[in-house]
Amino acid sequence: MTSEARSSHRCCWLSSPFTYQTWLQLMWVLLVGTSPGSWAQQGTQPQSIKIEGDITLGGLFPVHSRGPAGVPCGEIKREKGIHRLEAMLYALDQINSDPDLLPNITLGARILDTCSRDTYALEQSLTFVQALIQKDTSDVRCSNGEPPIIPKPERVVGVIGASGSSVSIMVANVLRLFSIPQISYASTAPELSDKSRYEFFSRVVPPDSYQAQAMVDIVKAMGWNYVSTLASEGNYGESGVDAFLQISREAGGLCIAQSIKIPREPRPGEFEKIIKRLMETSNARGVIIFANEDDIKRVLQSAKKANLTGHFLFVGSDSWGAKNSPIQDQEDVAEGAVTILPKRASIDGFDQYFTSRSLENNRRNIWFAEFWEDDFKCKLTRPGIKYELGRRKCTGEERISQHSQYEQEGKVQFVIDAVYAMAHALHSMHMDLCPGSMGVCEKMDPVEGQMLLQYIHSVNFNGSAGTGVMFNENGDAPGRYDIFQYQLSNVSNPGYKVIGQWTNHLRLNPEEMQWSGGDRNIPESVCSFPCESGERKKMVKGVPCCWHCELCDGYQYLLDEFSCDMCPFDMRPLKNRTGCRITPIVKLEWSSPWAIIPVFLAILGILATTGVIVTFIRFNDTPIVRASGRELSYVLLTGIFLIYLITFLMIAEPSVAVCAFRRLLLGLGMSISYSAMLTKTNRIYRIFEQGKKSVTPPKFISPTSQLIITFILISVQLLGVFIWFGVMPPHTIIDYEEQKPPNPEFARGVLKCDMSDLSLILCLSYSIVLMITCTVYAIKSRGVPETFNEAKPIGFTMYTTCIIWLAFVPIFFGTAQSTEKMFIQTTTLTVSMSLSATVSLGMLYIPKVYVIIFHPEQNVQKRKRSFKAVVQAATVSTHLSQKSNGESKIVPDRSQ
Repeated sequence: MTSEARSSHRCCWLSSPFTYQTWLQLMWVLLVGTSPGSWAQQGTQPQSIKIEGDITLGGLFPVHSRGPAGVPCGEIKREKGIHRLEAMLYALDQINSDPDLLPNITLGARILDTCSRDTYALEQSLTFVQALIQKDTSDVRCSNGEPPIIPKPERVVGVIGASGSSVSIMVANVLRLFSIPQISYASTAPELSDKSRYEFFSRVVPPDSYQAQAMVDIVKAMGWNYVSTLASEGNYGESGVDAFLQISREAGGLCIAQSIKIPREPRPGEFEKIIKRLMETSNARGVIIFANEDDIKRVLQSAKKANLTGHFLFVGSDSWGAKNSPIQDQEDVAEGAVTILPKRASIDGFDQYFTSRSLENNRRNIWFAEFWEDDFKCKLTRPGIKYELGRRKCTGEERISQHSQYEQEGKVQFVIDAVYAMAHALHSMHMDLCPGSMGVCEKMDPVEGQMLLQYIHSVNFNGSAGTGVMFNENGDAPGRYDIFQYQLSNVSNPGYKVIGQWTNHLRLNPEEMQWSGGDRNIPESVCSFPCESGERKKMVKGVPCCWHCELCDGYQYLLDEFSCDMCPFDMRPLKNRTGCRITPIVKLEWSSPWAIIPVFLAILGILATTGVIVTFIRFNDTPIVRASGRELSYVLLTGIFLIYLITFLMIAEPSVAVCAFRRLLLGLGMSISYSAMLTKTNRIYRIFEQGKKSVTPPKFISPTSQLIITFILISVQLLGVFIWFGVMPPHTIIDYEEQKPPNPEFARGVLKCDMSDLSLILCLSYSIVLMITCTVYAIKSRGVPETFNEAKPIGFTMYTTCIIWLAFVPIFFGTAQSTEKMFIQTTTLTVSMSLSATVSLGMLYIPKVYVIIFHPEQNVQKRKRSFKAVVQAATVSTHLSQKSNGESKIVPDRSQ
């Protein structure tokens, strides 16, 4: 074909009404919504590196940063851009020179700049699919009528990249339409693991879900349970925090105080507001941060500006890693920050390769001159570029690492591994499809994307750092991370120090950690501090890591960390309230002050009563003894003796026998005494009432009759007691309610007889009835002269006794709520009984004993008088007493 024909054909093709460029423009508008020529209209022409080869790989790198509004690209990125790009070129050189890997096949490349912007990267990546678009040329003819000859476009079989997750997501959506496999060296967004949406995407770095799991493990290993999260707006930050939140919820025991998103285009004062929000939950000192370098730096600046240096404890993702740029000039705020980075190693071969690059030997990298200017802070003279005054001119003799600072970028290893993974997959594919063939055979021309993807997922080799490179069913690399901490104080070389690693589980060295000011103790980031012993957690609604501590008060103990429970009735809580212990048992001891006084009075009373009885027995036949009514006097004295005796039973240690005798004798002594006195007063009253009517003496006034009446009255008490025995046999009880004060340390179980306050009063009630009745008769007999009989002494006895028992009632029942109730009531009862017995003894018998012992001359027989004479004399005496206030006396005949 002649040159004219070729020209004609070329003209025919160019004049076609529908070209592949037209189709790309239409697809761009559908995906993005803007014209793909918009960047070109703003002065930026698409640029790429073209490396010739038998098989072409695509490459996407953030050579430039995101440009300001309206401009797609900004400043050149030396490490993340040029280092990574050169790593791909280095890997291609190594593979193409390796006789064992893809022998006789040369790998080429088409490398594009994403400018760190997802929409721009999408426009650039359309270059990769040009060869895969089916073009209809049936209606295209040259002037001679023959079909045109169309040059075969470049075909990209796989793409290495991109860097940012948002860029990879955008590009993956296009590449999957054309079945082009993609291997990323830095994109870690968890959503890229979704094979239903990103089937052709793989990566040699672990996803953020692994990173998030590692960060959750770090937080829990440090004992934190209350943290905040910070995320840069975009796929990386938001998906990283989402993964952290999801894993923390599944793991449990970790709560999020604040979850803050940093806007893509933050307004002035935005970071100051973020710090203020973080301080709203100041206990959450731990801050989990998935953010880009610029956002990290501005967060640290704002914390320092707010004078919060040392307050926040940052846990940074791999975007922070071990980089110095985010913490430059903010080292004191970043001190103690724990960061995570995929396990990596510095590739020595790349260092030798990159440091040997120069303007002369690296012309294939179209952006290397721009890197050279930025790295050496000089200016090259280039056509069309105006020379800046005040900036030195580049000589071309500069050398990397000698005349500029150089440190291998952290993802270089993964770029190399990504290229090698693609090469190993192509090598395996070639071995299977083209056995023994030199170069690319027909079965691999073109390379079928779906098949290549299967080979990619099957690779397993040792990467550039000596670690295994492989992919799981989601196309993800295994999680292998180094854990760093930025240390500033008490170290010879301030910087990042490896403190652990994570490979499916965490291995952390707490002894290697150091915090603000050189402190070795891990700071706390908890919503609520652990409760003290004996305190339960009252959870804050909706925040499982926050609680208020409430003391298990009273007689409660800590059943579990969330609830208190009452101790059994016979137990009290331990001092730390973690359990219960047996309540001590007490009883009234003989040595107690509550017992000493009653016992002393009882002993005196018993001695006095015994003395009276002995005296009466010794002088049994003397007039005074016979006049006092010997039979009833012995009965009454017996009752008084029993009243004193009951004191010892009330203080003795309770037992069945002691309780039985208490029931029997408590009311018996008083009923005997008051039955005898009632019989006496009744006899006197009847005698003088009968004397007013006739001279015939009343019935039942003989000593025998008096004893029978007395014993009948006493038998009523005995009958009641024996009925009580039958209905409720006596036994002892331990009363745990009586001495149960608010403070359980003073709680005691009281060993006592089964006599309630009511039963005790009922036991004494009959004696009280006798006492009141006797008092009534004493009042009625008050007109009888005291020298005539015992009516008035008995009256005074009963008046005094009533006063004693009236005082007893409020004291006894007024102490019912006292913790010393048993002691006070026992003492009150025994003292009251002893006093009433003493009054009876003192009023009725001590004067007689005094006369018998000290005035025996008065203890003589008087002449006998008849009943009529006695009554008449008493009547006259009564009248005289009423007229002269008792000055006239008649000496009675006490022989009656």
